Amino acid sequence: MGWIDRLRAGWALISMVLATPAFAHPHVWVTARADVIFAPGGKLSGVRHSWSFDKGYSAFVTQGLDKNRDGKLTPDELQDLAKQNIESLAESEYFTVLKVNDTKQAFDAPRDYQMAVANDEATLTFFLPTKVPPPAAKVFAVEISDPTYFVAFSIAEGHDAMKLAGAPKGCSVSITRPKPMNVAQQQRNLSEAFFQALTSASNYGSQFANRAIIACP
Repeated sequence: MGWIDRLRAGWALISMVLATPAFAHPHVWVTARADVIFAPGGKLSGVRHSWSFDKGYSAFVTQGLDKNRDGKLTPDELQDLAKQNIESLAESEYFTVLKVNDTKQAFDAPRDYQMAVANDEATLTFFLPTKVPPPAAKVFAVEISDPTYFVAFSIAEGHDAMKLAGAPKGCSVSITRPKPMNVAQQQRNLSEAFFQALTSASNYGSQFANRAIIACP
């Protein structure tokens, strides 16, 4: 079962337990931060993600993982969950689109993944390397979104939400965040069946995408 399927199953269970209706998407909210990593020579080597899940989903997904029952969840106790999530992200292309000179780049398997919990929010961090490091370029674009809009991604506030590591001197980042959506209007206009029919090939979620343009001299 993939990551989105587990999220859907989890939401269905929460809905039954709380006897709440399954309103239209999104069902899970993620606050994203990222470091864009450059290799020597100006080549882009990958993206280091940090995704913090909303408190409701965090509480559900970490149930029963406090193995020593000390009231604290450690990265070791969360490592199996992190591994399951990482292994299933490939089917959604890691919710990440990286373009170099307007050419979409392929990613290799994520590395250095782990999860932690702070302030009742679970955070997944991992490094997403490019399969073949692209040549040095002047314009890079990073987009984070779920095409099915089951998961709502938002880049954290502040200029340091998307940082550059090892970038050539003079490179800068410009972040574009989607406009807030009227959830009540969304629920009236679109049914749950509409969203269930969406796949990773859909472009519906692109209107809620978070984009960062990296420009280098």
